[in-house]
Amino acid sequence: MKHPINIVKYSGDVVAFDVDKLINSLRRSQASEELIQQIVGQVEDQLYEGITTKKIYQMAFKMLKGKSRVSASKYKLKKALMELGPSGFPFEKLVSKLLAHEGFSTQVGVIVQGNCVQHEVDVIAQKDNTHYMIECKYHSDQGRFCNVKIPLYIHSRFLDVEKQWERQKGHEAKLHKGGVYTNTRFTSDAVKYGKCVRLLLTSWDYPIGDGLKDRIDKSGLHPLTALTTLTKAEKTKLLDEGIVLCKELHETPKILEQVGVPKSRHKKVLEDSRELCGIH
Repeated sequence: MKHPINIVKYSGDVVAFDVDKLINSLRRSQASEELIQQIVGQVEDQLYEGITTKKIYQMAFKMLKGKSRVSASKYKLKKALMELGPSGFPFEKLVSKLLAHEGFSTQVGVIVQGNCVQHEVDVIAQKDNTHYMIECKYHSDQGRFCNVKIPLYIHSRFLDVEKQWERQKGHEAKLHKGGVYTNTRFTSDAVKYGKCVRLLLTSWDYPIGDGLKDRIDKSGLHPLTALTTLTKAEKTKLLDEGIVLCKELHETPKILEQVGVPKSRHKKVLEDSRELCGIH
């Protein structure tokens, strides 16, 4: 490229286009290097001053989908998490499934008695001597970050619950921790405060190497909203039925018929869900 082209991020910030960021995001899709370079070349040819990152993503996604549906599904993971709405409950279920996959026993949407008042806790997770109280902050807009007010509020709730937990028989030696999971990002102050009070913070890309994108890729627990073979209406119906993961579609294929997905598409949907979650 001859001259740097300025692009507009979801947050509204204007930055110079960085081809390496596009390449790295495409590599997450596990597409071939040849295909990645081909897509990058086509995207660069269509760039113009002030283009949005959303538009760049749409162009790359369309090209990828034309070559490999499953790679396109992996590429759209961030957007797929945004589509787990509008209630945010499917996101809580996804977090619970991730923790269960990692060996925790989990409960979703539990009323817990604190020292002062009752609290509705999104996810409670236990393993060995660790006992976590997790709050899930779901956003449908990539530009919305979790600021410091969120961990401040969650930590105060956790302290109230912790006092009650510590009184329970058998909890004397347990490690109690509060945590916040979000599908977007934390501000730097939110991270600073979380570290200071030992709150577990997990976002799209935090902690580095162990954020949601990394853990979903490793576990194969991809949300069904990543599938390119289902319509938006069909995805909404499946979420309403409590189905959140591609893996669950594979385990209960009859649900496709129940929510009205035409039989002609069942095979493609199940093939993609199987490949996406790494089932052989």
